[in-house]
Amino acid sequence: MLRSMTAYGRAESVKGNTEFTTEIKSVNSRYREIILRLPQVLQPLEDRIKPIISSSLKRGRIEISIQMKDNSNNSLKLELNKPLVKAYITVFNELNRELGCEQPIDLSVFSQLKDTIIMKQENLDIEKMWPDVKEVIDRALLSLDAMRLNEGKVIEKDFLKRLEKIKRYINEINNQSKVTVESYRDKLTEKIQKLVKNLEITEDRLVQEVAFMAERSDITEELVRTRSHLEQFRNYMNQDDVIGRRLEFLLQEINREVNTIGSKAADSFISQRAVEIKAELEKLREQIQNIE
Repeated sequence: MLRSMTAYGRAESVKGNTEFTTEIKSVNSRYREIILRLPQVLQPLEDRIKPIISSSLKRGRIEISIQMKDNSNNSLKLELNKPLVKAYITVFNELNRELGCEQPIDLSVFSQLKDTIIMKQENLDIEKMWPDVKEVIDRALLSLDAMRLNEGKVIEKDFLKRLEKIKRYINEINNQSKVTVESYRDKLTEKIQKLVKNLEITEDRLVQEVAFMAERSDITEELVRTRSHLEQFRNYMNQDDVIGRRLEFLLQEINREVNTIGSKAADSFISQRAVEIKAELEKLREQIQNIE
């Protein structure tokens, strides 16, 4: 069962006066990277949230954002960030002296400066909130996984089409390889006869030369291994596991076998089919970058 690493999930929850919204975005990456964005009041929960994400997503760059909104006005409190305001005043006074200016500081300026006024939420029980936070995370993960599976089905359909094409090319190569030896025998006989018209060709010598050519160009082992790798590829696709790297490894092995087939086979048809297979392998490799 293929899962794409590129997906998006979202969930909302309202518990009493508190609203929670969770968004999860994932994109392809060789390893797992979790980027968590939380409001300050929920930051103590970070060590609980990351293991939940890790248990569901094994690879990819994952961004998770959790927003919280408290609709009960009695829990809000505005507080002046006095150390920051004093630091701003010091800087403004220094600037006035540098410019020789006696412009008084307009206090309304501080309302426009970031973090000079802090909004705090009081009497929030993190332990009491945790089940609600976990629930909205779980539902966002389900939404994300549904999209990953849908994307995976599209990729799987493309994989099966290309694997079937590669299988057909392999069968054509196998059939052609049986013809190649006989063709080589006929061409070799014709070539010798042209060179030495009046010389009788000994059958033993001809058989020896053809046997040597057949051994040198034999691609039976490569074809067997390629078929085996293709079968393993299909089997991995049906597993509900992290398979992206395994599929990538199998493609490398198939590509290696096809390179050997192309270099050993003294036949233009086989060489052409080897090139076609490598083109399909490259398209598969590009798609595999999106598979978990």
